[in-house]
Amino acid sequence: MFPNSIIRVMVVDDSLVFGRYLTSNLPIANKRIQIVGYASNALEAISKLPECRPDVITMDVEMPKMSGIEFLKQVLPKNPIPVILVSSVNMNVFEALSYGAVDFVRKPDPTSNLNRQDFIVSLANKVNIASRSKVRVPVAARPIMPMTAPKPEARPVGGSPLLSLMNPNSPALNARVIAIGASTGGTEATLEVLKDLPPNMPGIVVTQHMPEGFTKMYAERLNRLCKLTVKEASNGDKIERGTVLIAPGNQHMKVVRIGNTYSVNCFTAEKVSGHMPSVDVLFRSMADTVKQNAVGIILTGMGADGADGLLKMRKAGAYTIGQDKESCVVYGMPMVAYDIGGVCIQSSCSNIPRVLINYLNKL
Repeated sequence: MFPNSIIRVMVVDDSLVFGRYLTSNLPIANKRIQIVGYASNALEAISKLPECRPDVITMDVEMPKMSGIEFLKQVLPKNPIPVILVSSVNMNVFEALSYGAVDFVRKPDPTSNLNRQDFIVSLANKVNIASRSKVRVPVAARPIMPMTAPKPEARPVGGSPLLSLMNPNSPALNARVIAIGASTGGTEATLEVLKDLPPNMPGIVVTQHMPEGFTKMYAERLNRLCKLTVKEASNGDKIERGTVLIAPGNQHMKVVRIGNTYSVNCFTAEKVSGHMPSVDVLFRSMADTVKQNAVGIILTGMGADGADGLLKMRKAGAYTIGQDKESCVVYGMPMVAYDIGGVCIQSSCSNIPRVLINYLNKL
């Protein structure tokens, strides 16, 4: 799609009032957006697709007759249309993302008008990004596992040798900290990187552009699907072997050093590179604090957040990895990081874990 071309949008929401709000205000927030249809449920949306021919769909997750998840399962394999989820805080958002939705935005409180303008601007921006993104439909999406489910056992995946650390007690590994930054498409990309890593990995910190309220659920989902222990970060949490800390929504996260240990500082401030949490904030702190003992990984996302920080990490002696164009939903952040010289090596998302382990095994 050309940068200034019209973006044809279908709105799907079971609330007629909220649906009217979206159809009225999205074209105001972005003049390129043209509303070509509205549906009150997913079944109606399916029937209107041939007529409306949308470039992007905004869709609630929970709806009568057919859920947004069922829509994604049925439609995307044959019609890979970018879908932006518009949802209240709900774990089902992550299942929908695993079935191919491009991104999501938190639905505003219906009783308050305080954040409506921020919401509509954010949604319009995500629609714009989605119109230029790749829709990736998984062969078999990962279901939401129950809270009581045991963590996955160490086992080969896809017939390949199990990823493992050759010298897990090496002092060099104890000193390492791994930082991951991602945006659009990053919820599944980060899972792809983490899910098969061994449980004795160096400490990992992650900044994913995500609204407040969702990061805790996202961390819980990752914790159930990965061999590592994953949690939403709290200010002062130590960075430890086998643990992944996710930056809280609406807070920046820095890595700080206290004596011989590293911990995280979570705080509220102005947006950096257009975001809070910002990948640049995390990566720059890694360059300043962890220096040559750092590893930086930049994944799919629109814009340039994290590119400058990754370059600073590389200049400080860190090993840096960028997701390649072919495997990105949006090849923005990794592209800028690569173009300015911040990336030591590019790799597909599925191969990044092996690249990382190979590097760590050479220390």
